[in-house]
Amino acid sequence: MKKIIFGGIQQVGIGVRDMKEAWSWYRKFFGVDVRIFEDEATAELMLPYTGGKPRKRRAALALNLQGGGGFEIWQYMDRKPEPPRTKVMLGDLGIFSVKIKSMNVPAAYDHFRELGGELPGKLEKEPQGNDVFFIRDPYENYFQIVPGTGWFRREKKLTGAVYGVIIGVSDMERSHRFYEEILGYDVKVYDKQGVFDDFAGLPGGDQPVRRMLLQQSGGPLGIFSRVFGPSQIELVQATERKPNKIFHDRYWGDLGFIHICFDINGMDALREKCREKGYPFTVDSQKARQNSSFDMGEAAGYFSYVEDPDGTLIEFVESHKIPVIKKLGWYINLRKKNPEKSLPGWLLKALRFNKINDKKK
Repeated sequence: MKKIIFGGIQQVGIGVRDMKEAWSWYRKFFGVDVRIFEDEATAELMLPYTGGKPRKRRAALALNLQGGGGFEIWQYMDRKPEPPRTKVMLGDLGIFSVKIKSMNVPAAYDHFRELGGELPGKLEKEPQGNDVFFIRDPYENYFQIVPGTGWFRREKKLTGAVYGVIIGVSDMERSHRFYEEILGYDVKVYDKQGVFDDFAGLPGGDQPVRRMLLQQSGGPLGIFSRVFGPSQIELVQATERKPNKIFHDRYWGDLGFIHICFDINGMDALREKCREKGYPFTVDSQKARQNSSFDMGEAAGYFSYVEDPDGTLIEFVESHKIPVIKKLGWYINLRKKNPEKSLPGWLLKALRFNKINDKKK
């Protein structure tokens, strides 16, 4: 059986009402301007999370070639996506915020303020003493700007893209085991309790929480590891209130952060590991399609989902085909590549030819 290779965070899924409008905002603030795919299709395999029915959707996967995971921007086409049942607060169960990495956090703070971004709170120090701040998009989603490592291409932007997530949990020890044993986040950077200045501007940020920041002792491996780079998971547990589940009584694809997706190789081995640990795949395209790649129009591969101990959706993608320069019909068959080695830098940099140039519009 093949070993499991984790290549980093591929993307975070974001459910929105208008994909084009939201993507424009994310390009402006976070530089996710490289289009890996954009298509309209029917989500046929996500029935456990879409009310038992296939759902029409429009989706795009976008990267920032400076580094970090991407955004999968997702919009229902046959139903109106629903907002959370209650106001989302820090510590509620699910993905509360996405971490965006920056080379210069104070400069990013000033730049976002000049752009008219909504900045709840001030530039503050997190428990390690690093400058951080939050920005809220027009759709009630929070992003934390943090100092990051693992840069790929310098493009005169003040941020890369996804460096991690903040996830609300109900039992810190149980969730810690899950993210360590299943996903390999085996380094505890800090484990603190209290009320924190860097959370002050957030809903629920004035209440005591326990927070644990995790990262991986080894760097990511794999075909896209030079772009995705290292990452962090921060678990937050409310200590004096009962948290709500962010996606309670809603569908995958409704408004908000719908999943975090990891680039992997070795889906068979990962399936067995998750089953042994008590977290079996809840969606499995490889089994459903009898080992055939799932075609996403401009890309293809296997995908699967598990739930963390509180039901937060974790996606795994094993990519088999991606476009390099779509205008020239240049695609790469990734199954012929060494899964432990990154693609060469010149080839990854060629993805820049798939950029959306807003200045020409």
